[in-house]
Amino acid sequence: MENKISIDAGGVYYRKLNEQIRAAIADGATEIGLTGVNGQRYIGDGISDKVSINMDGVPGNDLATFMNGPVITVHNNAQDGMGNTMNEGKVVIHGHAGDVLGYGMRGGKLHILGDVGYRVGIHMKSYKTKIPAIIVGGCAGDFFGEYMAGGNLILLGLHHDKDKPIVGDYVGTGMHGGTIYIRGEVEQYKLGAEVGVMELTEEDNKTLKGLLTEYCTDLGLNLDDIMNKPFIKLIPISHRPYGKLYAY
Repeated sequence: MENKISIDAGGVYYRKLNEQIRAAIADGATEIGLTGVNGQRYIGDGISDKVSINMDGVPGNDLATFMNGPVITVHNNAQDGMGNTMNEGKVVIHGHAGDVLGYGMRGGKLHILGDVGYRVGIHMKSYKTKIPAIIVGGCAGDFFGEYMAGGNLILLGLHHDKDKPIVGDYVGTGMHGGTIYIRGEVEQYKLGAEVGVMELTEEDNKTLKGLLTEYCTDLGLNLDDIMNKPFIKLIPISHRPYGKLYAY
């Protein structure tokens, strides 16, 4: 049985707001609506309960850090550090998001409709049976997938300006695991030397369709429109890309 509660976050200090969210969960709330969110940090951090948090407004840095279960939906933009070391759950952003998303992420999903900043997916990894996924609908900045060790990182470039690249420089620098899927082409000079461009296999297409079906459902998009353009696959061609720099 769902137990819904609404919290007005307008003008509420971030610590107090997070205390209210945790108190509501402790009282049995399964669906929490937040209004008036304006830069409060750490929303959803460390929460393991299977709850739904829907918010209007723009949350502050470190949304869903160490999160282990909730589904958070933001009907606006998000700032930096979202999904840091996230273990399980999902965050859906109906706008743009900032830098360093999914740092060390080892499970769960980040679904972003718009553009993202720098160093998205840095140190992203798989953990046992957990395979995290970050899907970006727009474009991304430099160091996309830097030091990536596992999981799936998907960049769609929907509705991007032809004069703007779909992704910045240093894609996959230091990458030693996982897979990056990009809808479109990327110039070779943008890629880290340890990254290889591969054609998609039948298994890749199955993975993409499964992940993108949920993404499209969350954000009201058409899967066929997204799948009508070819993807490239980037994977590491070395598991110790900088080994010779530090060991002989």
